[in-house]
Amino acid sequence: MPTPPSSSTVKEARVSFGRRLREIRKDSGLTARALSALAGWHESKCSRIENGSRPPSYDDIRAYAEHCGVPHLANDLIDTARGIEGMYVEWRQLERSGLRRVQESVLPIWERTLRYRIYSSWLIPGPVQTEAYIRALLTSIRDRRRLVDDVEDAVRVRVDKQRIVHEGNHRFSIILEESALRYRIGDVETMAGQLGHLLTVAALPSVSLGIIPLTADRSGLWPVEGFFLFDDAQANVELVSAHLTIVQRHEIGLYAETFATLSEQAEYGAGARALITQAIEALG
Repeated sequence: MPTPPSSSTVKEARVSFGRRLREIRKDSGLTARALSALAGWHESKCSRIENGSRPPSYDDIRAYAEHCGVPHLANDLIDTARGIEGMYVEWRQLERSGLRRVQESVLPIWERTLRYRIYSSWLIPGPVQTEAYIRALLTSIRDRRRLVDDVEDAVRVRVDKQRIVHEGNHRFSIILEESALRYRIGDVETMAGQLGHLLTVAALPSVSLGIIPLTADRSGLWPVEGFFLFDDAQANVELVSAHLTIVQRHEIGLYAETFATLSEQAEYGAGARALITQAIEALG
């Protein structure tokens, strides 16, 4: 199961990538000093790349592939390096132009994805949020991170994105912890409207909604960080300080396996509706 990711995940990815380059070099029969000489590098550069302390440039990667006799691997290696570069982006970098730009930035992957797998333990996820819930959530983010005030513009973009729930061949499998129904975002009216909306969207043919009860036996797999899986191409995780994008296949596979296990613990249909109704009644 995935562990809570952070910037250390990026370091681990760089070390793993460096290890792959080392294996390619060793298979070619070259020493680190010999490869550095062929590429015109300082003799320590090869070692720094291979231990993950220095990320290689795309030209460095091409040099590895060429001098190690595997030029056909260059593009694949560059794609892996590009994925590592984009893994960890601080919120202050993403949000420097406001919340609307953040919402717009994900439109391409939202529109091209056919199968969504979404897990959340603390929030109702974006595709099934109400406008009032979105406004309360983004207002809180604006205030906490001291951002420019473009909340209304960002709300409109997020609401407009939800058309994919109703259009095309998009399919949404959503797993929520029961706690996500109980954490209050906005006032009582906002939460009541949001929970009522969940009852409505759960009946859509494009949506499968499962809820893991608080009373479920979590010995096998306890709550983990919330994540989005976009087909089998990408996983996104939102951290306190940053946004993590995962594109390496083995890591995506870990999240897919975790989602499958969480799905087995969830209640669907009448069971899920009962949990939502209980949360509405608890609002008083």
